[in-house]
Amino acid sequence: MISLDSMVNIAFPAMATTFGVSAPAMRWVIVCYVLSYAFLSFAGGALGDRIGYRPVFVVGMAGSAVAYVVAAAAPTFGWLLAGRVMQGLAGGLVYGTAPAIVTAGADRTGRTRALGFLNGALGLAFAIGPIVAGLLIATVGWRAVFSARAPLALIALVAALRGLRRDGPGALRGPVRVRDVLRRPVLHLGALPFLAFGGNFAIWLLAPFYIVEGRGLGPMVGGLMFTLTPLGMALGAPLGARLAARLGTRLTVVAGLLVEALGLAALGTAGATTPFAAVAAELFAAGLGLGVFVVPNMAALMEEFKPHQQGAAGGFAFLARTLGIVAGVLTWAQIFELARGALGFDVAFERALLTAGATVLVAAVLATLRQGMTPRRD
Repeated sequence: MISLDSMVNIAFPAMATTFGVSAPAMRWVIVCYVLSYAFLSFAGGALGDRIGYRPVFVVGMAGSAVAYVVAAAAPTFGWLLAGRVMQGLAGGLVYGTAPAIVTAGADRTGRTRALGFLNGALGLAFAIGPIVAGLLIATVGWRAVFSARAPLALIALVAALRGLRRDGPGALRGPVRVRDVLRRPVLHLGALPFLAFGGNFAIWLLAPFYIVEGRGLGPMVGGLMFTLTPLGMALGAPLGARLAARLGTRLTVVAGLLVEALGLAALGTAGATTPFAAVAAELFAAGLGLGVFVVPNMAALMEEFKPHQQGAAGGFAFLARTLGIVAGVLTWAQIFELARGALGFDVAFERALLTAGATVLVAAVLATLRQGMTPRRD
């Protein structure tokens, strides 16, 4: 339900028209949400280690329902951004506790498998979102991408109240310390998703404008095209778990990052006459590579923390990727805005996507280093 936020991106052109803002201004719709849940995911995970994951998760679901209503009813762009901040704060509590909940009591193999399932489910939700959004925008309007999720949040809230134990693993109450986070292996493993997710969000920010405005596709067809990146991630996540078991963490991580970088760079060269099949393959490759990368990286990162710190570990994993998203969105929007005024849309799009691909390539190089990559554990 939280990951259905991919519904929002395909609605950017319609939102910009409603509020009379420019395309680059839509970066704040992403930033307000992502930056809010970036810090709450880590704080929420650490809080779950102290008081239990259930109450933190439940508060996050309840807050999400309220935030969707605020965003859906926003009379101005400022109110929309306020709703997005609320949504991020609540979503951070959910994201921060989810990895610890699904991996509770699992051994190393079970942890990787569980994280593969979790990230695959996130990717699948991201893939479904644009399809549903395209239909809602075409028939009801963009506000429905928020209002339609409020009932889903309430259903998830009831399920959590009934299904999660009150005396869950969080009752171990083991606080995480600053020195636990600032160790070299942790920072190294955290830097990789920072770069990988930051690069990938060039697609989430700019591809809707290329697909809908640059290529003239309607919201429904554009939504279908846009699903290919999260669909690739959904398929890549369980594949990454299997490859890591056979090939080791480092090789799988590097391979995933290289595929993602190639997809981003190839998409950056797409223009007004590029075959849609090629664009589709590039979108899919960028998501597939990210999915293959994220599971073994996240499993290795969580192994660096003690069993009673798994809430903080999962929260830190989401903190790293979401800070990368914020930095990426701001960077790609700035590159795009500066180039578009003087050189036009196609050149601006190319520069932003090629820079994003180069960023992910840097992550692939860093992943070849020993620091933070456990040997079998690698």
